[in-house]
Amino acid sequence: MERRVIFTELQHDATSRARTGYVDLPHGRVPTPAFMPVGTNATVKAIAPAALEEIGFPIILANTYHLFLRPGPDVIRAAGGLHGFSGWRRNFLTDSGGFQVFSLAPFRKILEEGVKFRSHIDGSLRFLSPEIAVDVQTALNSDVQMQLDVCTPYGIDEREAKRALRLTTEWARRAKAQWLMRRDEGYRGELFGIVQGNFFPSLRTQSAEEILSFDLPGIAIGGLSVGEPFDVFAELLAHTASLLPADKPRYLMGIGTPEYILEAVENGVDLFDCVFPTRTARNGLLFTAQGPLTIKKARYERDFGPIDPRCSCTVCRNHSRAYLRHLFRNGEILYAMLATYHNLFFLNELVRNIRYSIENGSFREYKRAFITAYQGGVE
Repeated sequence: MERRVIFTELQHDATSRARTGYVDLPHGRVPTPAFMPVGTNATVKAIAPAALEEIGFPIILANTYHLFLRPGPDVIRAAGGLHGFSGWRRNFLTDSGGFQVFSLAPFRKILEEGVKFRSHIDGSLRFLSPEIAVDVQTALNSDVQMQLDVCTPYGIDEREAKRALRLTTEWARRAKAQWLMRRDEGYRGELFGIVQGNFFPSLRTQSAEEILSFDLPGIAIGGLSVGEPFDVFAELLAHTASLLPADKPRYLMGIGTPEYILEAVENGVDLFDCVFPTRTARNGLLFTAQGPLTIKKARYERDFGPIDPRCSCTVCRNHSRAYLRHLFRNGEILYAMLATYHNLFFLNELVRNIRYSIENGSFREYKRAFITAYQGGVE
């Protein structure tokens, strides 16, 4: 098969590894760096596809584990894949389901062949292998699918991390073989490998070398932002990202706060995702340029200003903190919709401003100014 190059670098920051570029995918071009909202069940909670497109997102995530269990890949295939099923016409990235198997399943057993687990929905015994993960994501018609990997928590010993690394590498080899077969049958989506190695730099190096040997279209950094201190995260991120080639998109899995996004971009990461901005929006935390705001506080009862005076989103233009607090305290569905829109708009504007700062040679200054203001606290 001809080597697949889907990433083009446009601008590189002179003082860091930050860069701009784009990823070409079946349902359109994705400018990078880019934040990808998480739509677990083929929907980003509390926001319609049209609103996501209005904000400007070219790609969202869906969750293989949840869709594998319900409604099942056959239903989604019959609907024309995730795009026909959900009405989202732009790109989908789907994870392999591995993280959910290891974090949600009440029972799991890791085997050479794959992982046995019980559904968190009905307790039924299920099995997921690298080949099944590829076939499920092919049925979903994912624009980017992820290999099945072995996820490990912070604090495990090196022996356990080595076993997870070995299986992740072997599963990447098997996933590639299955993906190539599906490509030969007409599937157009891409496959990304995942670097693991837990918090051992030597294992991270080994994992990167092994995963890169498969020459997949993109590469993901897994196993970070799993409860470790920020300085540990930053150290292992810098080490891992430095091992990755310039001609492939780099995806850091599971980050969604401004500080983590800026750290990732500084290390040359192109793509990132997290449920944090939407989940915390529903629970009352809203992003502002001066830091997060907890809307339930009594101080906002008569605050008729916008969530963030610097924000141009439709929520900030039309609704006050007092009104959002009222909706939140009364459990109104509209609160979740407005809060979710604002938080996603905020992050999308953040990455747009990051791209602009890289293009005009001011990324480090932008990062420093943003963090200073963001950590200053909401007045």
